[in-house]
Amino acid sequence: MKKAKDIRVGNVLKLKNDIFTVLKADHFNPSEKACVMKMKMVNIQTGQVVNDTFLAADVYNDLRLDESEMQYLFNSGDLYTFMDTTNYEQVEIEKALIGDQVVFIQEEMVIKVKFYEGRPVIVELPSVIEADIDYTEDVEKGNTSGLVLKDATLPNGHVIKVPAFVKIGDRVKVDTRTGEYMSRA
Repeated sequence: MKKAKDIRVGNVLKLKNDIFTVLKADHFNPSEKACVMKMKMVNIQTGQVVNDTFLAADVYNDLRLDESEMQYLFNSGDLYTFMDTTNYEQVEIEKALIGDQVVFIQEEMVIKVKFYEGRPVIVELPSVIEADIDYTEDVEKGNTSGLVLKDATLPNGHVIKVPAFVKIGDRVKVDTRTGEYMSRA
């Protein structure tokens, strides 16, 4: 149990029958009124982002999630199979739970999976991956003023924007949270 004023980013709360991860928590003290916490949270089950206000003195259930390092094995349709690196148990996770980051999953990649009551609820990929460029066009000569970006295709078919100097076969670093090019690897 935690008072609302003690809740921080990353905490997991159970409100009614839903489980939320706190994305943003701000203390707010309007004049002549009770202190409140304004929070931005995401519903773990539905992915819906909500903004809500709580009295600072109210008490809420702060959940502890079990965390495991899991290695990606394969996917079959919308189910992705991962293996726990400590006990070798396999878990199937729906593509929807992984979200937009699913395009960055690579063979044998190790990720973190958080479980609530034995059910996977949060999937965390590494924040940066390395990938080869399978295809990209050459930039016209003389078109180098400023930052010129072009499309580049990764081995899984996902397209990202890269600077003009990146060529086919180059290895690049990509931020999995934003899907943006970071640098050459």
